[in-house]
Amino acid sequence: MVDRLLRRGDGARAEAAEAEPVVPAINPDGDPKDVMWARVQLARNLRRPRTLELLSVMADDVIELHGDRLFGDDEAIVAGFATIGGHRVAVVGQQKGQDTEENVRRSFGMPHPEGYRKAMRIMELAERCGLPVVTFVDVPGAHPGPESEERGIAEAIARSVGLMTRLRTPIVTVITGEGGSGGALAIAVGDVVLALENAVYSVISPEGCASILWRTSDEAPTAALAMRMSAQDQQALGVVDEVIPEPPQGAHADPEETAQRLKTAIVRELDRLSGIPLDALVEQRYRRYRSLGAFEEIAAPAPTPTVPPRPGLAERLRGLIEAGQRAIPAPLPVGRRQEPPAREDV
Repeated sequence: MVDRLLRRGDGARAEAAEAEPVVPAINPDGDPKDVMWARVQLARNLRRPRTLELLSVMADDVIELHGDRLFGDDEAIVAGFATIGGHRVAVVGQQKGQDTEENVRRSFGMPHPEGYRKAMRIMELAERCGLPVVTFVDVPGAHPGPESEERGIAEAIARSVGLMTRLRTPIVTVITGEGGSGGALAIAVGDVVLALENAVYSVISPEGCASILWRTSDEAPTAALAMRMSAQDQQALGVVDEVIPEPPQGAHADPEETAQRLKTAIVRELDRLSGIPLDALVEQRYRRYRSLGAFEEIAAPAPTPTVPPRPGLAERLRGLIEAGQRAIPAPLPVGRRQEPPAREDV
């Protein structure tokens, strides 16, 4: 069923394999900048397994739902229901293409507002049905075109984030490839966040960061290292809870094995989260994101009261004289006296 949904044959896969650039192997002992940039290239690999490919291995009874009931259907986001390891779940994920035709049809995996509204519709339906939500993040950013702005892309992302913070059902988020900007965060507010070994997660693409800071995208590798966007760095920062190892050559080399490793981690987290009361679950999720970022609160010292200096004798006398002068009323105006008229004048 998933193969039919993908609408892609062996010829398209061969075309993608021929067009795929060669990604250098990661040498952990090499230059940190080169290691980071190699991970970024692996996260962007066109043959990396996407949401539907992963579901075809790890899930049963995949049913995809379409449309946001407001504007239309965005193929950059796939959403529906599935069964993973005996758990009936709602799934939401970004879907890139593996060839030019599919990438154009799916907007290169960058969702429009209707894509996020479709995701919200499925998540609200999952809450009403008592089903946990599993999201798959793989996007460089939300669609940046004028049509997205006209239809309210910022509002859709903000509302999706707000919905997930208060959704009364377990949420497991998996970063499978490139998680970039608010387009990724819109479906990544989870109770637990998993990431594949070569996935990256950042507030902006390294090219965008380099263009702002160095005025050239050629410094993208330097920006990627400075942003600490690898899954390992994000785990150290507390953004990612667990990093899932990939096959030796990367997830694209063995998608089936990658999907099985993800399935094991997802099922384990679903089992754990299902035992937490919903009130406590929502409160923990809120506290999780409120505590992100290292900071320290320091109480300001109490201000020391200042005593004005005692005035000298001369200053006190001058003050008394000025106060007395202000108390004397002003003299009446001087003018000709008005006398009553004489009798003969009357």
